[in-house]
Amino acid sequence: MPDLALVFNAFVWGVSWWPFRLLEAQGLHPLWATAVVYLPALAAVLVWRPGALGPFLRRPGLWLLALTAGLTNACFNWGVTQGDVVRVVLLFYLMPMWMVLLAWPLLGERPDAAALGRMVLGLAGVAVVLHAPGTGWPLPRSLPDLLGLAGGLCFALNNVLLRRLRDTPDAARTLAMFAGGLATAATIAAVATAAGTVAAPPAWSPGWVLPALALAAGFLAGNVALQYGAARLPAHRTALVMLSEVVFAAASAVALGAAAMTPHVAVGGAMVVLAAAWGAVASRRAAAGPTG
Repeated sequence: MPDLALVFNAFVWGVSWWPFRLLEAQGLHPLWATAVVYLPALAAVLVWRPGALGPFLRRPGLWLLALTAGLTNACFNWGVTQGDVVRVVLLFYLMPMWMVLLAWPLLGERPDAAALGRMVLGLAGVAVVLHAPGTGWPLPRSLPDLLGLAGGLCFALNNVLLRRLRDTPDAARTLAMFAGGLATAATIAAVATAAGTVAAPPAWSPGWVLPALALAAGFLAGNVALQYGAARLPAHRTALVMLSEVVFAAASAVALGAAAMTPHVAVGGAMVVLAAAWGAVASRRAAAGPTG
């Protein structure tokens, strides 16, 4: 059951690009859609665990967690809606490499040679994904590329903060993440709408309200499944199972014509996934300790 719970969460995130694009077709920009989706999810958490509000308000660290979680969601949802889904997801999954860099100053975890090797492998994979034949340096060339990279960086910081805040109640951390998803996306959307770069949300209608509520229910169920599975499995196993999100995203995007699986994307993607899997295996060995 814990494995299935993690696979379900990975499935929700892996195919979430599709309902977000459906909502955009109804006139709801991905940033506004993210805010709308997280509103009922946040309300459900407050009804389920009203006592989580106190710890959230008293711990500034949870406010930073809310910000990083919100930026992660805003970048990811916006990126997969606007660009090639496979590219954005692969750039987002540079997250384990960002964690190597962030865990050093924030957690005091000095990277060893193997960790640096995994980071180099992941960066090389990203370079292959970004490289376009006949062009120069493999740099991000579009807003979705930048959003994928930024989302992965924010997700890495989010995970580091979760480890620093592990002594806080689970419900308070969940509340922070849902509150951040709502507040951050709504703030960015409001500023962008005032600047004229993002369209205002359309009038309420069943055509987009009902799909948004269904997506909110999916995200809430996925979050509960993640907490259930991650609490019962070793961290390395959780990391390996969660890599199935890449498979779900790639398969659904290619099948529905939202991505092109070119050879260089396939090779670079394999390198990124391999680096992440290597990190999970290394965590298992570290947790097991010396034997013999």
